[in-house]
Amino acid sequence: MPSSCKDIRAALAECLQNSDCVMVYQNSAADCLRPPLVDTLPTRCLQLKKGYGECKRGMVDMRKRFRGNKPIAASTEIEAGADNPKHQLYAGKSAFGDVKTTDGKDAPPEDDS
Repeated sequence: MPSSCKDIRAALAECLQNSDCVMVYQNSAADCLRPPLVDTLPTRCLQLKKGYGECKRGMVDMRKRFRGNKPIAASTEIEAGADNPKHQLYAGKSAFGDVKTTDGKDAPPEDDS
């Protein structure tokens, strides 16, 4: 679980390296993350900073202890496939095989009386 925040950390580092605070004014990335320079960062870097903080807090949150943090870069459309969406929580085959879905307009069962 320690590596669950590495993607957002890398994105934050890249955003900081490309910001004016580092490129133009020659400040260190650590200085740009602290006030008063944090106000000069672009909105994307501020969002990544907030997301990274939430990810780090999620590592010690007992409610997320078993599942861990949600992947940040992945979405449900990418994981399930846009052409064949399956909403399955865990990897592997379904325990029920192919489940027949109905539209609710099936014929009622016949009475033998």
